[in-house]
Amino acid sequence: MTDLTIVWMAFPFFMGFVIYLLPQIDRYLALGTAVISGLYASQIFLQSSPVTLELLDNFGVTLTVDSLSGFFILTNALVTAAVILNCWESEKTAFFYMQAIILHGSVNATFICADFISLYVALEVISIAAFLLIAYPRTDRSIWVALRYLFVSNTAMLFYLVGAVLVYQAHHSFNFAGLRGSPPEAIALIFLGLLVKGGIFISGLWLPLTHSESEPPVSALMSGVVVKAGVFPMVRCALMLDEIDPIVRFFGVTTALLGVAYAVFEKDTKRMLAFHTISQLGFVLAAPVVGGFYALTHGLVKSALFLLSGVLPSRNFKELHHLPLNNQVWIALVIASFSISGFPLLSGFGAKVLTSKNYLPWQVIAMNIAALGTAISFAKFIFLPHQKSETIAKLSPGFWWAMGILLGGLIVANGVYYEAYTLTNIIKPLVTIAIGWLAYFLIFKKLAVKIPRVIEEFDHLIGVMSLMLILLFWIVWTRSQFSI
Repeated sequence: MTDLTIVWMAFPFFMGFVIYLLPQIDRYLALGTAVISGLYASQIFLQSSPVTLELLDNFGVTLTVDSLSGFFILTNALVTAAVILNCWESEKTAFFYMQAIILHGSVNATFICADFISLYVALEVISIAAFLLIAYPRTDRSIWVALRYLFVSNTAMLFYLVGAVLVYQAHHSFNFAGLRGSPPEAIALIFLGLLVKGGIFISGLWLPLTHSESEPPVSALMSGVVVKAGVFPMVRCALMLDEIDPIVRFFGVTTALLGVAYAVFEKDTKRMLAFHTISQLGFVLAAPVVGGFYALTHGLVKSALFLLSGVLPSRNFKELHHLPLNNQVWIALVIASFSISGFPLLSGFGAKVLTSKNYLPWQVIAMNIAALGTAISFAKFIFLPHQKSETIAKLSPGFWWAMGILLGGLIVANGVYYEAYTLTNIIKPLVTIAIGWLAYFLIFKKLAVKIPRVIEEFDHLIGVMSLMLILLFWIVWTRSQFSI
């Protein structure tokens, strides 16, 4: 497994350059790379014990492959394959597929990193590849949004790198375990970088504009897997160190509430999905022990929804009520919306039940409110008008293959936690969904609240990092387990 892991990790980067040399078969090479990642993820689940690779013993540079990695890698494989199929009949060039696969490989690398320096390298490669994909249309708007993402990301990673150096100074190792006993400022700086990269809490408010202005396939990649590159290390650290677990859970709860508070009032489809990405990442962090399964479910759902947003006749929910959708498109929207709302028979149900069973008492009320907000938000999609029409002919077969992978994955993954199907577990989400739909019709559908976007401006995003650093430092400082 060790040799296989090294080959698998290097393979996407090698194929990325081969794609540029052989543009005639770029799509096939890109799809094949995603399939290989999927097969590798399957192999992880067949392993009876984790695989650990110590690359540089003196520096604590370590790779760890276990079931948690498997869920995230499988998510990356399915989402990347779906995006490539969706673009199959488009005019995307070899450059697009090359960057998509390099992004795929660097995201995979973050899911097996167990030290801060190799994670830093992987996150920086992600930033460059994502920047090039966001800027791919080469319009003034896309280039500015891409540069904005790159500036915010790189600023955050400067803080992160200083924190990583402080961890090494304390332990002469970059291993994640070095957080225990490190000075508070080291932990605060590292977590600031990860919060920004993962789109967590107010540090993630770069995400709505980036997702809404990117092309739907790029938005699907960003929401489905890229932001999880920042979330995964926090989940890993929470599972390794009991001292970190409360911090991660705290940001999980606050993120879930913040994202859904924006989402229920948002009238733009892509911005609503982006805010809901922030919220759902909170669910991943709120119960780290089952974060891998929730990340898989969310990645499939959100990628499907962003791809579907690209075929809707409008991005404005108010206009969509006067532009009936094709039945097939509406059904796909409903399946994805039902899953993320926690409806039985789809993996979102099992993920929410499993997550709720691992909440601490202080998390329960807040996370139930977030779940209710999710039902309200996605009622906007579920209750859109629809009818039979011929517009379905305009959608490429690749689009439906992508939907088949993503929505089919939600149905198949539903069997992972079949024990969830008890009467009590079924009734609770159904009641939550029903209350959410009722609130949507009686209250939120009629509201015309426009939330200011001032805090999303570039200079404010940078300024918020300072405030978050102070908050993080205070949280770590008050925890007596850390040496100061």
